[in-house]
Amino acid sequence: MGQLIKVGITGQGGFMGSHLYNFLGTKTEEIERISFQRNYFENEAELQNFVKSCDVIVHIAAMNRHEDQQVIYDTNVDLVHKLVSACEATNSTPKIIFSSSTQEERDNLYGKSKRDGRQHLENWATNHGGKVASLIIPNVFGSFGKPFYNSFIATFSHQIVQGEQPTVINDSTVNLIYINELSEAFYNEIVKQDSENIQSYVVPHTSSRKVSEILGLLKDFKTQYVDNGQVPKVDLNSFELDLFNTFTSFIPKDYFPRKFTKHSDDRGAFVEIMRAGSAGQSSYSTTVPGVTRGNHYHTRKIERFAVISGKASIRLRKIDSDEVFEYILDGAEPAYVDMPIWYTHNIKNIGDTELITLFWINEPYNPEDADTYFVKV
Repeated sequence: MGQLIKVGITGQGGFMGSHLYNFLGTKTEEIERISFQRNYFENEAELQNFVKSCDVIVHIAAMNRHEDQQVIYDTNVDLVHKLVSACEATNSTPKIIFSSSTQEERDNLYGKSKRDGRQHLENWATNHGGKVASLIIPNVFGSFGKPFYNSFIATFSHQIVQGEQPTVINDSTVNLIYINELSEAFYNEIVKQDSENIQSYVVPHTSSRKVSEILGLLKDFKTQYVDNGQVPKVDLNSFELDLFNTFTSFIPKDYFPRKFTKHSDDRGAFVEIMRAGSAGQSSYSTTVPGVTRGNHYHTRKIERFAVISGKASIRLRKIDSDEVFEYILDGAEPAYVDMPIWYTHNIKNIGDTELITLFWINEPYNPEDADTYFVKV
């Protein structure tokens, strides 16, 4: 293993920052993450220690919305100035990757704050021998976005799950990038060798959809998945799969476990386990009493655990949270729990008999691209 690249992310606790932080956590062979706290911008010593500790800083911290546009401009430019001042005070020259926006060219103060912030960073790089790469980013969507703040898709998903009716104000075609794809773009810039000292480029969008088309898909997910337990047709590596994983992140955790309908007669019983519009892989496991399986998470896979015999505790935890959710399932009343992406999960036999669990996952297991990362719940 070579020397690790030390990477810090301002805005680590926000939508983009937290996703990037978690994404880099899957690259531990190359990257060491340097933790950032929001209050560092109010504490010169902490901010200076942070910049000294980093080989690369991804500057994502920014204000997106406020009723007073001038507050947005002043806040975002001030954050850049504080970051530059910390570098100058410590004679530090980390590579800075700046999260800019396609709104740079628009006549609004948010776009102007991005444009002026980028210029200030480039001036610093010119005068101090630093490196700045500005990524001009299209509209971003993904799981765990903040409704009414990060994207209209987060707002629509939240409203539909809550039984509200979203409103399309402007049914335009929107260029989009999924948050995992954006994290990959940041990662590629982090590990890039021999780049120019100052560069700026547009991160290409990966999909274009009308707002009404996206709303229609989200409503269909609600009908098929939430109301009827059916996984809709979402092909691998598709916009629809990314949108579905975004949508399901807004479903409350008390939605699970879901009991199956058990049809019993003199012959025994029949239970339908899975109905899906997508192909996938089915499997089962047996687990002896007291044993725990799992303790891993996925970043893209849709996965269902169905307990058909024995008693189980299924526990899951979002990998950047301490909150643990537990579901108790009993094969006497067959039920299932679907595993959300970015949640590490396990299953334990808490009964006195063998536990039998059926699994369905939307893609066949590929050891070269397993999308499985081991972290204890």
